[in-house]
Amino acid sequence: MTQVEKIVVKPPVLRAGDVVAIVAPASNLKRDYLMRGVAELEHLGFRPRYREDILDKARYTAGSDARRAEELMTALADPAVKAVWAARGGYGVMRILNMLEDDVLRANPKIFIGYSDLTALHLSLYRRFGWVTFHGPMAAKDLAGGTEHYDRETLLAALTRARPMGEINAAKTEMLHYGSASSGYTATGRLLGGCLSLVAAMMGTPDELDTRGSILFLEDTGTRPYAIDRMLRQLRLAGKFDEVRGIVFGEMTDCVQHAGQGYTIQEVLAECTADLGVPVMFGLPSGHSPRGNLTLPLGVNARLDAERGILCVDESAVIVSS
Repeated sequence: MTQVEKIVVKPPVLRAGDVVAIVAPASNLKRDYLMRGVAELEHLGFRPRYREDILDKARYTAGSDARRAEELMTALADPAVKAVWAARGGYGVMRILNMLEDDVLRANPKIFIGYSDLTALHLSLYRRFGWVTFHGPMAAKDLAGGTEHYDRETLLAALTRARPMGEINAAKTEMLHYGSASSGYTATGRLLGGCLSLVAAMMGTPDELDTRGSILFLEDTGTRPYAIDRMLRQLRLAGKFDEVRGIVFGEMTDCVQHAGQGYTIQEVLAECTADLGVPVMFGLPSGHSPRGNLTLPLGVNARLDAERGILCVDESAVIVSS
């Protein structure tokens, strides 16, 4: 089955009053940030819950691998939980992927939302089960910062409405390449991707990203331009750009060598993608973006209109369950 023929599994729509489980499968977190995120989820109309051991610490992770895997599995398998919300990123998801129970997860599709290190879980849930997941604000980070730190409209549109989101409005995007006139400077495909560092780190694993027929979204933060270049070359050498239909880069916050480097990250990205013949956009604020973090559904059909500089989500990401 080719990428474009892959059957996707959409989770049930999220409704006011639904229970959402906050989980920490990656790095440890602070209680005050967690409680601010809980308050924001309540303000949005949901019923957040979490386990007290979510505040555990084990070196750089939120407790042991066994604790984090069990917390995640319990939340994903619980029929009372309608969405599983990552508290924060950092590191740790790759350590627990082989501890998850495929048969249980396959039978319990539901909303999962997060970014950064959670990209590893996005890739795994899509590759193994075809799940549509959500690259969006995290509870103890973006939601904890209030509405200026995340985009409420795209969050609610993605999770609570069983219809296409349509145009994703972002004021500061720019086109690095327009693609070909023969395609009308427009590309269509499944929107896939996440944090570039994790997409690269998952290469060679059973859950590495299948980019064929995709609009590929890549973002990162605090990574020097030569390292961004290296990861893009790695993906290219692995054939991951051979059949992409378009590329959308995030804001790539703080991806600089030094203040006087004499070039921009846009120039680096433009050079790395110059001869692909597909439209390439830069600057979509989803993931590591300090303001207006957009929610993007991963696994649904999207359209990159280069002439207008617009990304459109043309397929609903959730379904109305019976």
